[in-house]
Amino acid sequence: MCGICGRYNFGSPEPVTRAELKAMNDGLVHRGPDDEGYFSQDNIGLAMRRLSIIDISTGHQPISNEDGSAWIVFNGEIYNFEELRADLLAKGHKFRTRSDTETIIHLYEEKGADFPKYLRGMFAIAIWDARRKRLVLARDRMGKKPLFYALGRDFIAFASELAPLAAAPGVSREVDPVAVDAFLTLQYIPSPMTIYRAARKLEPASVMVLQDGKAEISRYWDLPLGKEKLDHLPLGEIKDMVRSELAEATRLRLISEVPLGAFLSGGIDSSVVVALMARASEKPVKTFAIGFKEEAFSELDYARRVAKMYGTDHNEFIVEADMASVLPTLVRHYGEPYADSSALPSYFVSRETRRSVTVALNGDGGDEAFGGYMRYSAMKAAWPFSRLPGPVKKAGLALAELLPDRGGSAPYNTIWRARKFLRATLGGTLPSIYMSTVAFFKPDEKAGIVSDGFRNLCGHGYDHASRYLAALFEGTEGEDMVNRLLYADYHSYLPECLMTKMDIASMANSLEARSPFLDHKVVELAFRLSGGLKIKGVRGTKWILRESFRDMLPPEIYGRGKMGFGIPLGQWFRGGLKGLWEERCLSGKALGRGYFKEAELRRLWDEHQTGRRDNGYRLWALLMLELWHGEFADGFRVG
Repeated sequence: MCGICGRYNFGSPEPVTRAELKAMNDGLVHRGPDDEGYFSQDNIGLAMRRLSIIDISTGHQPISNEDGSAWIVFNGEIYNFEELRADLLAKGHKFRTRSDTETIIHLYEEKGADFPKYLRGMFAIAIWDARRKRLVLARDRMGKKPLFYALGRDFIAFASELAPLAAAPGVSREVDPVAVDAFLTLQYIPSPMTIYRAARKLEPASVMVLQDGKAEISRYWDLPLGKEKLDHLPLGEIKDMVRSELAEATRLRLISEVPLGAFLSGGIDSSVVVALMARASEKPVKTFAIGFKEEAFSELDYARRVAKMYGTDHNEFIVEADMASVLPTLVRHYGEPYADSSALPSYFVSRETRRSVTVALNGDGGDEAFGGYMRYSAMKAAWPFSRLPGPVKKAGLALAELLPDRGGSAPYNTIWRARKFLRATLGGTLPSIYMSTVAFFKPDEKAGIVSDGFRNLCGHGYDHASRYLAALFEGTEGEDMVNRLLYADYHSYLPECLMTKMDIASMANSLEARSPFLDHKVVELAFRLSGGLKIKGVRGTKWILRESFRDMLPPEIYGRGKMGFGIPLGQWFRGGLKGLWEERCLSGKALGRGYFKEAELRRLWDEHQTGRRDNGYRLWALLMLELWHGEFADGFRVG
């Protein structure tokens, strides 16, 4: 696991200096504290920071092919590299190391820019091909490993994180208001955008080839849309397939030359991973769990049950509101506004886990593969309701709005869920219902809070998020409703929010996170199962996964619903975070940026403080936006 960066002055003979590379590379030291490496040749330069996991003694990067005509820097892990290496040796390639990195550069020699199709794992890769004078950038199918770039008139720079890239010479740090607008809706900034106009994200499952001054981006993988479902097979055979693929994906991710453990939340996904690890390991699995003093948000008891069943070496600790003092650190690592509040516990569980191990497996991706979010069930139930006359739906919503939040315990409060369900049905189309379930500020709410100046600054790009989400459903009409929703999440929420969160939380602590549920063979199998096998009834999420692992889980885990990795924002903004929000978001500096209508900001705040409405998630997004500006763009103003 590493951080990578580089620069290519394709339109100029100006050399890329080690000092330039080191300036970016030093910003990635947390991603790879064990080693650093550099390659520069005239107007091209590559650099990396290394967290040593495999082939510790000889896996130094950058690595070249036999004659030095191709060089690579690589962030990630390739789980099928030994199989690929054996095939490449048979074809006459010579190896100096036993690393997966060297395997990739020889695979590139054989397959050219198609090489990512053959990789099983997570990766962000840069290859310099001196013979063809071309730079190749590639990113893994699920977007586990990030890759940012800035393409100027005569140069390209790239890096594993945005902040070091934005600090590179020639990269403008002008804020993109359309990105801010999208963030307010989605809690993240979707690819290929970043917070800066000049910088972009390479999208998941994509390859960029820069040659002769032209950059071409192509997609090399997608979910198997339109392929025949496997539901015609006997149920027992389907369950065996699910168990077999996940067991294989987990076994592959146990390859390591350093200590290894697992995050254990007490949910079904991480419990399945721990169960499979325990069966494949000779020693007790080290497990790590996090909880809260607020019992409604804590899953520690469930995690303990799994730990006891499998005799793991179990470790746990508590997150409290005063731990939010780490927020400035998180803001610096993310490099752009990001508002998934579970970033906070994810950071702390990564930090504590790193004290004992260097690699941790997790259950990320289980919800998207097997239909685990309750919003899937809600949308499935909402679809018939959405066909009712508008007045009937509005009357139901009006009734729900009259009911109190009872202390603001979203999102685990029945009233809160009822409101969200009813609001979701008002739009009528599948993209609009989907929008209602994922948006922090829905279009009408956002229109009420942003200033006219900000909206004008966005121009035609205003409400980009609505168009972005609607486009996710194009071409999926042949799939059932649940799989259409899963497809949308695989191309938005999973890579842009969840994978971003886990990459930053883990790598900020020099910890490698591995996700068996995100193995592309597991993902492809899951997508070839109908929504009816994934969701049964109103609360029957992940049905086929539960059934496949029923005998390997404690009864309490098998039967429980989705909880999520949320934090008690409602309570915290009336307690430990109250002063911070007022100090930062209602300051003259913040209000002077011109993004928002001051009266509307104060209304949101007063609503929350009086308990009339739980605005915790919106307040968190506004706080993260302001903290980012304070760190990176304090002088930015609308107009």
